[in-house]
Amino acid sequence: MSFSDTKGTLKRALILAVPMMIQNGITNAVGLVDHIMVGSLGTEAMTAVSIVGQLIFVFALALFGGLSGPGIFTAQFYGQGSTEGVRESTRMKAIISALVTAAGIAVLFAGKDLLFGLYLQGESAEIDSSLTLSHASDYLHIMLIGLPAMAVTQIYSSSLRETGDSVKPMAAGILSVVTDIIFNYLLIYGNFGFPQLGVRGAAIATVIARYLEMSALLLWVYLRRKKHPFIKGLWSTLRVPKELRRKIIIKTIPILCNEFLWAAGLAALTQCYSTRGLSVVAGINISNVLCNLFNVVFVALGHSVGILAGQYLGAGKFEQAKKESFTLTIFTAFLCVGLSGGLIALSGAFPLLYDTNEEVRLLAAGFITITALFFPVQGILNTLYFTLRAGGKTLITFVFDSVFSWSVTVPTALVLSMLTDLPVLTVYAIVQSVDIIKIFIGTIMIKKGIWITNLTNEVS
Repeated sequence: MSFSDTKGTLKRALILAVPMMIQNGITNAVGLVDHIMVGSLGTEAMTAVSIVGQLIFVFALALFGGLSGPGIFTAQFYGQGSTEGVRESTRMKAIISALVTAAGIAVLFAGKDLLFGLYLQGESAEIDSSLTLSHASDYLHIMLIGLPAMAVTQIYSSSLRETGDSVKPMAAGILSVVTDIIFNYLLIYGNFGFPQLGVRGAAIATVIARYLEMSALLLWVYLRRKKHPFIKGLWSTLRVPKELRRKIIIKTIPILCNEFLWAAGLAALTQCYSTRGLSVVAGINISNVLCNLFNVVFVALGHSVGILAGQYLGAGKFEQAKKESFTLTIFTAFLCVGLSGGLIALSGAFPLLYDTNEEVRLLAAGFITITALFFPVQGILNTLYFTLRAGGKTLITFVFDSVFSWSVTVPTALVLSMLTDLPVLTVYAIVQSVDIIKIFIGTIMIKKGIWITNLTNEVS
């Protein structure tokens, strides 16, 4: 590939990725501010919000997985030029998201005590577990109200991105996070005559922001529906051709299971570490807030790789899809090296923003540093995953991602946390290093081209 070709590849990827980076970056930046605001209420409040955040994250990734199956077809139909195909795949998103949202609300509401208990097993002299549990319950009950709005927003924003427009979702996201931070300021502390609601105020602010984001996105999309032809007649029916429906379900089930199990795997890892004490949970939560602010870069690039690869596959440009995915994987790896340096530079100062004890701050600094060192590994894995998924090889990505996590990563963390006296930071570093194995596996699969498939030809 020539320099001009490489430059063109990066330009196309960045046109898609930069708005996603901005949106997710602002969202995470506001999440950081929210976390600090809640943290000012005490370590118990901060830990409670973080535990609920882990559970909502599992739901969000299950929703993402449910929409990703149809999304593979949306990108390929767009590359093929089939507007009706885009409509039909978007309708499937609505059906799947309704089922996932209903199931998510039911499970989180009915099983909250059991789920919270998984994180509150360790002891800490300075953290009240019963108060943490009370805050977590209050926060979750309100957050559940916002899940339907999250689902509707994701249906539209995902289809817009897969058809080449990531600006409208970005704009709606920015409006949402500005609203969130304003209402957090008003409702957590009771400023300007508003009630002082603490943790409940943080949840109410998030719910208001999610419904505003949904409303703004719907308004902008339908005002500019001429620019997005698939919007016309989108909901005139929910009918999806039987063969396409069957194909989408076959591709979606492994992705949905993968995203759910992968997110559950992350939650399980935190639970393993939590056996070393609630201070460890608090330290990991502080680390995650900062690291998530930086990882939006490689997450957005991974999404753009998947969308571009899918469009090329739909257009029958198989070799170009393969070349550009490798180019973007290398670019992502180099970018992550720079991100690692930035994270390490902030690792000591960032925990000082929290009103917590010195043990939590030291642990947080250690977790940030270790996560930063493995950023290039995570960046490469992210692009490999989305490349494999672009061709619809969802069973392969299921094995590559969540099966590996539950058969290797989680057991490693469990054994080291429960059966050894190794310091928790050492355990964390060993667990992070396990993912290096996946790079070799993923690279071999990409080179062999086993992921290359034009799904639109199979249903046309």
